[in-house]
Amino acid sequence: MAEWFESIKWDGEALVLLDQTRLPHEECWVRCATVDEVAGAISEMKVRGAPAIGLAAAAGMALAAKEAVRAGRELEAALEQASVTLARTRPTAVNLFWALDRARETARSAPSAEEAVVRLSRLVDVLLEEQRESDRAIADYGAALLPDGARVLTHCNTGALATGAYGTALGVVRRAHELGKLALVYVDESRPRLQGARLTAWELLRAGVPFRLVVDAAAASLIARGLVDAVIVGADRIAANGDVAN
Repeated sequence: MAEWFESIKWDGEALVLLDQTRLPHEECWVRCATVDEVAGAISEMKVRGAPAIGLAAAAGMALAAKEAVRAGRELEAALEQASVTLARTRPTAVNLFWALDRARETARSAPSAEEAVVRLSRLVDVLLEEQRESDRAIADYGAALLPDGARVLTHCNTGALATGAYGTALGVVRRAHELGKLALVYVDESRPRLQGARLTAWELLRAGVPFRLVVDAAAASLIARGLVDAVIVGADRIAANGDVAN
């Protein structure tokens, strides 16, 4: 029986994260109840993956707003300070800045500080649901492109750990497995942080998806020998000519 999961939980009072630095040997959940704790989790890569970082940042802003109102501080100044703190954690993470912008817009649209707290908390739930829907759409489109008995090569980690929801590139693998179209997944170890060896392999193992862990340098050989039907990776940047950087 496939065992899938979501790596981010939000209850309006705290953000609860599956600590990715402890995987694959230990499953440890971390509770972040302040914006500084959220920022620390991002900086220390307890949460990673662009979509997951964006969700965490939105939660950090919601927590900052809640604390500001509780302490009687001016909300706009508190959110600006929180935004600076969170922005410093991962300066190259596009989703982080997108989430911060959306949180600021949400707060500005509220008629009162108290209502801003409510709306920011609700925003985290909205973003998580949007991520689920987006991940599912990617998975359905991608899985439909794969042949039966597909042998897939993937790099880094783009599953539930990276998005907090279903997964993007690894979500395609997940959906193909559910449809019975997948024969084997080759997982690059993904040095230097070994996201493939530590995280993707862990996700696939607990889900019962057949895979082989390979060193990064073996990928070209596998493709050249005709052992790979598709390469599915995350797209951190897409150039105008269609080239993808992961």
